[in-house]
Amino acid sequence: MPFSLARIAVLGLVLCAAAPALADELADFNAAAERVESHNRVAIGYLRTGNADLASIELDRLRQAWTQMNNQFAGKWPTVFKDTAYSVKIRTDVATRLVTADLLLNSGRLDGARQSLAAVRKDFYDWRKSAGIVVLADCIYDANAAMDALMVYNVPDLDWSKPDTASGVSAKAEAYSKVLDRCDSMAGADVHDNPEFRRLVDGVRASMKFIPQAVAEHDTNLLHRVLIELRSFDNLLAFRFG
Repeated sequence: MPFSLARIAVLGLVLCAAAPALADELADFNAAAERVESHNRVAIGYLRTGNADLASIELDRLRQAWTQMNNQFAGKWPTVFKDTAYSVKIRTDVATRLVTADLLLNSGRLDGARQSLAAVRKDFYDWRKSAGIVVLADCIYDANAAMDALMVYNVPDLDWSKPDTASGVSAKAEAYSKVLDRCDSMAGADVHDNPEFRRLVDGVRASMKFIPQAVAEHDTNLLHRVLIELRSFDNLLAFRFG
């Protein structure tokens, strides 16, 4: 017989032994990536509010965390990344973006620095996506994109007479709600039950209840107030958990 029962049993033991090792190396990678991304999102938040001094401090911490991550995984990225081009490309891209962000920040071009760091955030998002990995930060990234799509309707001269305006607002709001529900369901217990996370997620849900009323009444002012509130929650989710 090509495979004896004994050989199958041995193979099973090897696979079972390998699974925890793969899980451990991915857990270590995710933890290191989270240290990098936590400083990145805080720096982005400070740049968004124009606080250059605090942004500079976080940028320094971000560079240190990125250097430590590279040293930790030099030549031995987790197995799931071995067949993805990002594992080679991202090291150059992130390093370049950090240098660019520093130069722009020091020259007072805060928006440019923020865009460079936002690109770092997308680098990590794409890197994990290429390997089929999704973490909470990636779900928050998807939620931010869904909010961007909804914010298109935050205009003072919104034309409710167009047949696709009301349906578009409703569809984009529903899409955002679905992504947020996914983020809430995938959050670990330490995050899911975190008072700040609950305040933000539950705050979004409370605000979303006014969308149908704004659509039904073609109330542009109400829609504007709701979208501004939602964007605030959305930015805070990115700042703290994205």
